[in-house]
Amino acid sequence: MAADPSLIFQQLSTVQNIGMPQPPTIASAATIAPTTFLTVVSGAAAIVNVTPPIDGAHMLVLVPTGAWTMTAAGNLLTVMAAAAVGQPVILIYNPITKKYANGKLNSA
Repeated sequence: MAADPSLIFQQLSTVQNIGMPQPPTIASAATIAPTTFLTVVSGAAAIVNVTPPIDGAHMLVLVPTGAWTMTAAGNLLTVMAAAAVGQPVILIYNPITKKYANGKLNSA
């Protein structure tokens, strides 16, 4: 079950300050559960589902430290080939479809 949005709103905000939790590192797996706007994801396992931290529309950014992939078998809208280490991946949650649209953020 998703957390009460009033309790974690600032952790999911794109605006952070030094008082906020540092981005956590989680291992790639069939299901991951980010709890902050920015999360470091290690490993090489395929991600099938992302547990939404809240029920409403929101964005998450995953920073890979391994070459994990994303499948469209769960709540991800599209497949994503191997992540490039350090290249952020943005996820946008649509509460109507209950799916995340994903894409790599270009650094160039």
